[in-house]
Amino acid sequence: MTELAAGDLLYERRGAQGEIGWLTFNRPERRNAITFAMYDALRQVAQEAGQDRSLTVLVLSGAGGKAFAAGTEMSQFHEFKTAADALAYEERIESVLTAVESIPIPTVAAIQGACTGGGAALALACDLRLGSPSTRLGVPIARTLGNTLSMGNFVRLVSILGVARTKHLLLTAQLLDAQQCLQAGLLSEVTADEAALLPRAEELAATLAGHAPITMRTTKLALRRIAAQLMPAEGGSDLVVEAYLSADFKEGLEAFFAKRPARWQGV
Repeated sequence: MTELAAGDLLYERRGAQGEIGWLTFNRPERRNAITFAMYDALRQVAQEAGQDRSLTVLVLSGAGGKAFAAGTEMSQFHEFKTAADALAYEERIESVLTAVESIPIPTVAAIQGACTGGGAALALACDLRLGSPSTRLGVPIARTLGNTLSMGNFVRLVSILGVARTKHLLLTAQLLDAQQCLQAGLLSEVTADEAALLPRAEELAATLAGHAPITMRTTKLALRRIAAQLMPAEGGSDLVVEAYLSADFKEGLEAFFAKRPARWQGV
């Protein structure tokens, strides 16, 4: 097992021939909230996985049984002062998500417990998502932080949910339970109990490892080309800057750390 980002990210090879890559978010005391160092390490693993012909599947999971990943480590947002800070953050995250999506082999997210914000974005970037009865997935930023998504993440949601369901998810700031996620297409399947999730992920990975690599790679490429048609030419940098430099975003952060309701002003 390899420890990355000071042990906050673990990577190992599983399977009879080490053909399955297994990546674990390892900050259970913080519900596996993702630091910038973890994002950077994940991007590196994804890029290397794309070049490793001995690897046939990559699985992502969270340590501790309480969360897959509860978004980005929010203490890092205190450093945001300028438009450049906001744009650099979204560009960093988008580069990680694109690296995961670009891996030519199948990717599987094994989701137990909370899967929110940046964690949800990473799960959506995977090809298949398995859940357990405790799975809760959503992007509740309308009631927590007061920021916005990158245009790439709007596209990821719309490509799975459609516009109407994406609006409902984001505007209500709802966390969907496992069965709701299954019905909406956010999960591929849900295990009968918690203990079955990781064994099922390993079983699915072994099945995928036996399938035709070219078929799976070209399927992924074709579907990425289709999804790319949803990306508007004007992008969303202006929306990111407006949200991250707002008084509401600052208030959202302060309210979160003070553990009180945010007092939104719309500015």
